[in-house]
Amino acid sequence: MNNMLLPYLNKDIIEAGCDEAGRGCLAGSVYAAAVILPSDFKNELLNDSKQLTERQRYQLREVIEREAVAWAVGIVTPEEIDKINILNASFLAMHRAVDQLKVRPGHLLIDGNRFHKYQDLPHTTVVKGDGKFLSIAAASILAKTYRDDYMNGLHREYPYYDWNKNKGYPTKKHRAAIREHGATPYHRMTFNLLGEDPQLRLDF
Repeated sequence: MNNMLLPYLNKDIIEAGCDEAGRGCLAGSVYAAAVILPSDFKNELLNDSKQLTERQRYQLREVIEREAVAWAVGIVTPEEIDKINILNASFLAMHRAVDQLKVRPGHLLIDGNRFHKYQDLPHTTVVKGDGKFLSIAAASILAKTYRDDYMNGLHREYPYYDWNKNKGYPTKKHRAAIREHGATPYHRMTFNLLGEDPQLRLDF
């Protein structure tokens, strides 16, 4: 059965959905997106964003960018992640995305169960929100595809680490390459690059 995503939490307030990509990676920046969709936005593909192929995600990105009231992407670098930790970096990436929206929202819908308040805007955290609200699902697509583009670019610079496939996530091949070739300037040095990582167990 197709589980329909909700168009909004508050009908009469401009809402921005926010989500991040790359939180659990050993390498690369963390990306977040903020998206304000029209209240009558509908898209069958977005309804099942978890089941999408890569090609479908990129097709949807075009639709979202064309039809959204406003959208933006925020980025926090590996150096910043190492200074403030990945939890704070994920929140900061969302803040940076909201900063760039051409329309100011009155409310934020945040994927996850924790968030640092953004200025004076009220927010609601939604666990597995990309499976519940269209704007969060749309933000998830933008954050993931823009981060994938970035990791594909880094792969051309450092081909040993298989980043075009693993996108910086911890895989056997990725960790074997770190053992053999060492870390790059794009690795998160506060993460345990070769084994079990306490940062990946931070409670979100």
